[in-house]
Amino acid sequence: MEFLTGNPRASWQPVMTANTTTSNYWLNWRVLLCSVWILISTAFASFLIWKYEGFRNSQHENRESQNDNAGALYEDEVWKPCLKEIHPAWLLAFRVFAFLVLLVLLIINAIVDGGSIFYYYTQLGSLLSMYGCYQYHNKVGGESVDNVGLDAEQGTDFIVPVHGENFNMSNTEKASHSHDEQLARKAAGIWAYVFQIIFQMNAGAVMLTDCVFWFIIVPFLTIKDYNLNFLIINMHTVNAVFLFGEAILNRLRFPWFRIAYFFLWTIVFVVFQWIVHAIVSLWWPYPFLDLSSPFSPLWYSSVALMHIPCYGVFALIMKLKHFLLAKWFPESHQV
Repeated sequence: MEFLTGNPRASWQPVMTANTTTSNYWLNWRVLLCSVWILISTAFASFLIWKYEGFRNSQHENRESQNDNAGALYEDEVWKPCLKEIHPAWLLAFRVFAFLVLLVLLIINAIVDGGSIFYYYTQLGSLLSMYGCYQYHNKVGGESVDNVGLDAEQGTDFIVPVHGENFNMSNTEKASHSHDEQLARKAAGIWAYVFQIIFQMNAGAVMLTDCVFWFIIVPFLTIKDYNLNFLIINMHTVNAVFLFGEAILNRLRFPWFRIAYFFLWTIVFVVFQWIVHAIVSLWWPYPFLDLSSPFSPLWYSSVALMHIPCYGVFALIMKLKHFLLAKWFPESHQV
């Protein structure tokens, strides 16, 4: 059992360096500079959302403009896999399985370490991911899977070419057919967008937390004789496994501007930590959040900049996936 939970006396709660409820802790140049980084990040994220998420397209709300919009989403993109040979039930089953495994891990973590486990970015991200899966599939998931057979019978999903003249249709006819198919598709509802945004936020968040955990926190903890246990390792590996599994199976788009929500999710977490520490003096879940260090502005700016490569790497993985599937399975690949 100790392998699962580790030695309770070895559980890592960083040593408190200062009383976080005093005015001296907050009224200084370090907090001011960190606040500037947060405000810049907030302004950057807000600008991206304002520019790409709908305000500039309010005068062009028609189906053709949606197809050109970088943030456009169709209903079937949320529940259909990236290949036509894969039945949507498999994607739904994978999401339900991931939800249950993460739920069990969180329950075990909460039993072992108490409610303070939800003090961490990783656990809050897992809860957000589980919430997105539950809310969307509880609302429309079952209905979508039930209707896929009807869609196939009606020929709205894929038309098999007939050998001979029809197979060699002109590029104009193909383009026209593709355009008509786009127009026939149903625009996504609010829950589909929520699910897509949660997936995109978690993609960046998992990359960020796992990089911070394995390349920043673990080396310092190992030096201090901190014993990693099974649960801690699991929470920073299982989430990545499920994330990449979801990315491989789904057909969701991954536009660059959605990094804005990734920034905002981290900002909300940091502001939440600041409010809690201003009220109660306690340890910081991540050492680089401690504002008493003279290097805290450097840490805050560095972590903020890490959002770009973390999100960018995952965006490149998604592009590579679609490129390879379109090359290997041209007749089955769905975008």
